[in-house]
Amino acid sequence: MAKVMEKESKTMKSGGADKELIGLLNQQVANFSVLHMKLHQHHWFVKGSGFFDLHKKFEELYDEASLTMDEIAERILALKGAPVSTSKEIAAATTLKEHAPLGTAEAMVKSLRDDYVQLIDEFKETMDAAEEKEDEGTHDMLNTMRTTLQKHVWMLDAYLNE
Repeated sequence: MAKVMEKESKTMKSGGADKELIGLLNQQVANFSVLHMKLHQHHWFVKGSGFFDLHKKFEELYDEASLTMDEIAERILALKGAPVSTSKEIAAATTLKEHAPLGTAEAMVKSLRDDYVQLIDEFKETMDAAEEKEDEGTHDMLNTMRTTLQKHVWMLDAYLNE
């Protein structure tokens, strides 16, 4: 099962949403925060013949990651929870792994693809939890985001010729 935040008693207000679901959503807020930083790292350090295309694409994707993180955090607030919002909380909640700048554009794209595949799997778990709680709004929001991530994986695989 995915890592769930330990500070749930503080996160939940009386009458709020399910603690497990809020924890899973917070995991994704943390993941998209880390992803946002990793995409900036790729944007800053990419070199080679694909520089212009990838530099621009990584910027597009970190802007998207920021919007996704915000949308999930706002959903948590709508559910009467509290999104993770400090570096310490984010580090405790994320399941994505940080790394030093990668040496090649190909390694950056592969790393990003692998992160997206992980997020797709974790979204499915969170969608299942939302469905179990009959939270159609959260389920639908995550399904739309998951579909976008699946398209990104397809495109990154095409870039890698895989």
